[in-house]
Amino acid sequence: MKHLKKGRKLGRRINQRKALLKSLAGSLFEKEEVITTEVKAKELKIFAERLISQAKKMLSGRKEKGLYAFRKIKSRIPSGAKKDRLAELAKRFAQRKGGYTQIVKIAPRKSDGAKMALIRILKD
Repeated sequence: MKHLKKGRKLGRRINQRKALLKSLAGSLFEKEEVITTEVKAKELKIFAERLISQAKKMLSGRKEKGLYAFRKIKSRIPSGAKKDRLAELAKRFAQRKGGYTQIVKIAPRKSDGAKMALIRILKD
């Protein structure tokens, strides 16, 4: 039974799944939009919005929350340049409560017919 089990497996083991989400999130923060499968986009939306919310906490004035948020972000995003980009996004969404990303469904992939989607960061 699948009671209280969140998330999708994406046909991967847990470490591969985490690496995939880190990579997709890094690309999303750099380019502000990524084309991927619909299921991966839905998982990425959850992951990326949590990171943006953590970055907002990091930039808030409270020292204890900011340090915890910084360490959490550091563990989830490997590169330093992406952290700077994430801080810029946090400043941009400072007055927004949530819903930082948008998923737009696009035409299926020609090779295997997989449902594709464009996930992008909103311009606020």
